[in-house]
Amino acid sequence: MTMTTAEADKILSANFAPWVLDLGLAVEALGEDRAVLRLPWSDRLSREGGGLSGQALMAAADTATVIAVSAARGGFVPMTTVQQSTSFQRAVTGSDVLIEAVLTKLGRRMAFADITMSDQRSGAVAARASTVYALLG
Repeated sequence: MTMTTAEADKILSANFAPWVLDLGLAVEALGEDRAVLRLPWSDRLSREGGGLSGQALMAAADTATVIAVSAARGGFVPMTTVQQSTSFQRAVTGSDVLIEAVLTKLGRRMAFADITMSDQRSGAVAARASTVYALLG
């Protein structure tokens, strides 16, 4: 059985640093191999010129992977990022971002995911990332 979004939100609040929680991420949907999080627009996260900062998007992608792995495993387990690669395709201005992390392989000790970050208002892809995690527990 897939965990609920409320259970996933509790994983967020219990396991992430305060500055990550300050991003305001919320779990929108979960599946057996995926998680969708919402990064709400905030002027505090924008750069000169009004675009959402790449650092905020990278942190959101990283966090979405943890939630996707947790959903697939049925709960949180300690894990750490081994690798993350992000490609930015277009700026996001004044819109929330939907972050969908899809697990491409989940082993006993490693997890791999592809993440798509889309401008919620237009649906356009803003960035893509891939992550590799070591599962510690």
